[in-house]
Amino acid sequence: MKKLVTSIALIAALTGYGASAAVAEEGHDLAAAAEHAAAASHYPIFKPHNVEWSFAGPFGKYDKGQLQRGLKVYKEVCSACHSMNLVPYRMLEELGYSEDQVKAFAAEYEVQDGPNADGEMYTRKAVPSDYFPSPFPNKEAAAAANGGAAPPDFSLIAKARGVERGFPLFIFDIFTQYQEGGPDYIYSLLTGYVEPPEGVEVAEGTHFNPYFAGAAALAMAQPITDDQVTYDDGTSQTLDQYAKDVAAFLMWAAEPHLEERKRTGFMVMVFLVIFSSLVYLTKKSVYSNKEH
Repeated sequence: MKKLVTSIALIAALTGYGASAAVAEEGHDLAAAAEHAAAASHYPIFKPHNVEWSFAGPFGKYDKGQLQRGLKVYKEVCSACHSMNLVPYRMLEELGYSEDQVKAFAAEYEVQDGPNADGEMYTRKAVPSDYFPSPFPNKEAAAAANGGAAPPDFSLIAKARGVERGFPLFIFDIFTQYQEGGPDYIYSLLTGYVEPPEGVEVAEGTHFNPYFAGAAALAMAQPITDDQVTYDDGTSQTLDQYAKDVAAFLMWAAEPHLEERKRTGFMVMVFLVIFSSLVYLTKKSVYSNKEH
């Protein structure tokens, strides 16, 4: 009976949490939530949305069409400020591009190389073995062009960013294998820009976003809006879709071997189940005729 009461209480708490979060996210309690977060110095104001991703769960897989669209969003929008200096162009073949397409894609960029025979550095067209370059020559130049803070590299951003979900959600995450905190955060941040509520002031040059994990506002203005990037496959060209696609692409960039890891993990679990069964049957057979 005690366990039943505890379970009912837990379900009620989760239901209440979900309902209150929904109300808050509709904007009714935005000012109060912002004030509470500022007083406690605990951000983000709102927890990231839980988005349905094709790569979620133990059998999840990347949607290559989505990853190709995300690459397009990154190239046309994000790459103006953010590098991916740990991701080589040759990896794009895993997204379904041919070797010639990857060569052509890489050739659109220039990289610095050298020194040559005269001891001088020079620029050349990129090749598939090169990495996505930075739009700035160095971190100091990047910081100077962005109000004193260099934009972070996007190679591992989907694994480096995420918000603690707290009790009791982190317990359920163990069983559901929730690892989408980074993409959820990126999606929520990109779609979360709103005007600050009445009574909430933000520093000049910053932009209010209740999903930003560092403060109530951030220096980056809303980077993308509806119809900014043209999709060739007929997918809707909305902010919501852009955010999902680029978040999925950044997850792939951070963990390109996710599908292989999940397949290996599943085979290991199957092996352990079979092995445990054989050990049990062996023990039962050996000790079946012995007195206890």
